[in-house]
Amino acid sequence: MTYIQLAYLHLATVVPAFFLGTYILFIQKGTPKHKMLGKLYVSFMLATAFITLFMPAVVGPTILNHFGFIHLLSVLVFVTVPLAILAIRKGDVGAHKRHMLGMYVGALLIAGSLAMMPGRMMHTWLFT
Repeated sequence: MTYIQLAYLHLATVVPAFFLGTYILFIQKGTPKHKMLGKLYVSFMLATAFITLFMPAVVGPTILNHFGFIHLLSVLVFVTVPLAILAIRKGDVGAHKRHMLGMYVGALLIAGSLAMMPGRMMHTWLFT
């Protein structure tokens, strides 16, 4: 796939993840609705993190001529989702909440903000 195709695929997963994640922050927790939407949310997050691994960094230093600092946020998703699931299965609601909130802030808010920086494709699409 080309970078543009990957970017569209990434947007197709990250945009719904953002809106779902934001909605989940405000609904009652522990309900069947919360659990169902949470599963959908982490599915979108895992998909978007996986897609980003195929998108080479175009701004800043790279590792292996491909991965940049922003790829660390994909790793955050791959680590945080299993930790959050294990926490809630053990009944540790506090740890689950911290993991999910950390993933939302790190992988959506921070990564989204970085994607809007000058030199990045989203900045070009939205601001030029």
